[in-house]
Amino acid sequence: MSQESKVKTTESSPPAPSKARKLLPVLDPSGDYYYWWLNTMVFPVMYNLIIIVCRACFPDLQHSYLVAWLVMDYTSDLLYLLDIVVRFHTGFLDQGILVVDKGRISSRYVRTWSFLLDLASLMPTDVAYVQLGLHTPMLRLNRFLRVPRLFEAFDRTETRTAYPNAFRITKLMLYIFVVIHWNSCLYFALSRYLGFGHDAWVYPDPAQPGFERLRRQYLYSFYFSTLILTTVGDTPLPAREEEYLFMVGDFLLAVMGFATIMGSMSSVIYNMNTADAAFYPDHALVKKYMKQQHVNRRLERRVIDWYQHLQINKKMTNEVAILQHLPERLRAEVAVSVHLSTLSRVQIFQNCEASLLEELVLKLQPQTYSPGEYVCRKGDIGREMYIIREGQLAVVADDGVTQYAVLGAGLYFGEISIINIKGNMSGNRRTANIKSLGYSDLFCLSKEDLREVLSEYPQAQVVMEEKGREILLKMNKLDVNAEAAEIALQEATESRLRGLDQQLDDLQTKFARLLAELESSALKIAYRIERLEWQTREWPMPEELAEADDEGEPGEGTSQGGEGRSAQEGPPDPE
Repeated sequence: MSQESKVKTTESSPPAPSKARKLLPVLDPSGDYYYWWLNTMVFPVMYNLIIIVCRACFPDLQHSYLVAWLVMDYTSDLLYLLDIVVRFHTGFLDQGILVVDKGRISSRYVRTWSFLLDLASLMPTDVAYVQLGLHTPMLRLNRFLRVPRLFEAFDRTETRTAYPNAFRITKLMLYIFVVIHWNSCLYFALSRYLGFGHDAWVYPDPAQPGFERLRRQYLYSFYFSTLILTTVGDTPLPAREEEYLFMVGDFLLAVMGFATIMGSMSSVIYNMNTADAAFYPDHALVKKYMKQQHVNRRLERRVIDWYQHLQINKKMTNEVAILQHLPERLRAEVAVSVHLSTLSRVQIFQNCEASLLEELVLKLQPQTYSPGEYVCRKGDIGREMYIIREGQLAVVADDGVTQYAVLGAGLYFGEISIINIKGNMSGNRRTANIKSLGYSDLFCLSKEDLREVLSEYPQAQVVMEEKGREILLKMNKLDVNAEAAEIALQEATESRLRGLDQQLDDLQTKFARLLAELESSALKIAYRIERLEWQTREWPMPEELAEADDEGEPGEGTSQGGEGRSAQEGPPDPE
C-alpha cells in the first residue's frame, strides 16, 4: 500500500472513542443535571397519565384535536427514548465511589427491571393504528410503565426544596386530582355504555341543550366523581348492577383515599411541629411551671415575651442541637459560613489560624436578652465573653440608669476575662454593668471552651495572651510588678518541676537496676534448686537401706552407693 493511501485511510477513520465519550458524559445521579432531567421527564409522564385516559373516554376530545395529540404523543415518545439514553449514561456508586465506566453502567442497567419497563413503555403499539384507526388512544397505555420516573423526580424534589411540607401537600393534591380525573373519565365511559340519560345516575342525554358541549361533559363528570369520592354530597341512587358496582368501588376507594389523606396531613403537621420544637424551645412547660410555682405576673410576662420574640422573629438558641447529626467537618463548615465573619471581628482572634477559628465557631452559643436585662454586672467573675450579633447594649452605672456608652452590632466585651493574663488588676472580674436596651442577640464563648481549643494550639495561646496584655496596658489595668512576680514564680515552679522530673528519672534508673539484680539472683537460686533436685533423685529410700542391711548384701549396697555417686555428679553448676 502506498503512503498516500495510508494517509487517506487515516483521515477517513472514525473518531477516537475518547471524543465520543466527551459528547455523552456520565451523569452523577445526585448531581444537578440528572435532577433537572428528572424534572423534564415529569411532563411526558404526566401527559400520558392524564390525557390518554381522557381521550379514550371522551371521543369528541380525540376527534377535535387529533393532530395536536399526535404531535404531543411522539414528542413524549422521543423524550422516553432520550431517557433510556440518559439511563445508559448515569453512573452509580460502588463502594462509595461513582462508577463512570460506560460498560459497567450499561451492563448493570440492562440487568434491572427498570430497563425492561422502559423498553415495554416504548413498544410500537401505535402500529395497530393501521387496522384500528387513529382514534384508539388506548393502544398507548403501555406508556404508563414510565410512572416510576415520576415518583423518583418527586422524591428528589422533596429532598432539595426549601419547603418540603408544602411540597408534600402539593404532591398529595396532585394525586387526588389524578384519581378523580380517572374516575370521572370512567364514569363518562360507563354512562355512554349504559346509555346517556337512561336514568338519573348516568350522564344526561347530550341532546339536551348545554350537555352536548365537551367542557360541560368533563366538568359534570369531574363534579359527580368528586361527590362520590369525597362522600360530601347527595348523588342519585344507582339503578343497575353496573352502577352499584361502580359506586361500591368508588366508596372503597374513598375510604382508602381518606385514610391516606389523613395520614399524610398528620405526618406533615407532625413534621412541622417537630421542626418548630427543634428550632424553638417549648414554652408550654415553662408556663405551667410558673403557674404551679406562683411566679409573679410581671416576671411571667417577661418570660412569655421572650418566647414570643423568639417565635415571631425566628431566632434560634439551640444551633448545636440542630446540627448535631451532621459529620464534624460538615458541621464546622456550616458554622463557619454562618458565624466566622462575626468571630473574626474580635481583636484577640484576628490573625489567628483558620483551623483555630473553625473550632471556636463550633463553641459559640447563641443567646437572646430581653429589654432591661443585665448581661453582666460589675464584680461578677468573668467566665465567658460576648459578641453582639444584633441589638444594642449599654454600659450603665450602678443605678442602672446612667449610661456611659452604647455598644452595637459587631462589638464585643468580656474577652479579657476568659484569658488568664498575669498581672490583671481586675482579677478576672467584670469591671462594668452591661444591660440590654432592647432585644439583643449575642454569641457567648466560655472560658472552658476556649481553654479546650487552645490546648491544641499553644502558639495561638501565646499570641492571644500577648494581645490581651496590650489591651490591658492601654486600659491601665495591668500591674507590671505583679506580672513579673507571677512570671518569676512560674519560672521557679517550672524549675522545681524539672528538678523533680530529673530526680524521678534517676530513681527510675536505680529501681530498674535493682529489678535486674533481683531477677539475676532469682535465676541463680532456681538453677541451684534444680541441681539439688537432680542429685537427690536417685538416692535410695530409707526402707531399701534397711532391707539391704538385713540381707547382708554389701555388693548391692556398693552398687547402690556407686549409683549414688554417679547421681551426685548431676548437671553442672550454672556458675
